Amino acid sequence: MAGGGRRGKKGARIEIIPLIDIIFFLLATFIMVSLSMSKNQGVQVALPIASSAQSLGDQQEMEKAVTLSVNDKGEIFFNKEKILPSQLPLKLQTFKMTSKDPKVVINSDGAADFKFVVTVLDEVRKIGIAKVAISTDKK
Repeated sequence: MAGGGRRGKKGARIEIIPLIDIIFFLLATFIMVSLSMSKNQGVQVALPIASSAQSLGDQQEMEKAVTLSVNDKGEIFFNKEKILPSQLPLKLQTFKMTSKDPKVVINSDGAADFKFVVTVLDEVRKIGIAKVAISTDKK
């Protein structure tokens, strides 16, 4: 019974195929989650429906835009921060000074009183921001 005692022992071995499977699964999951996320800077409102609704364009461009939301109670939100109507001009002026190409998206609840939406739009135009979009849902 002489012989090398190594025949019965096997060295530790790392299987790489299952590791690659796990990496690809995690990568695919990350991609699917990141694609399904849409950047919504404003508060959730029930948008009015328009048959002529269009896409706002490039997602990266719209991430630089400020979202002004008006809910059905007439409350105004700067992105997701609730503000008073008297605070809106100062916030818009600050945004215009810090952005080289300022864009504003107005989200308004379909049940919101139109005078609140006009007030927000008027303040944006007074500041001198020319690129303004109004969000709607497509019919």
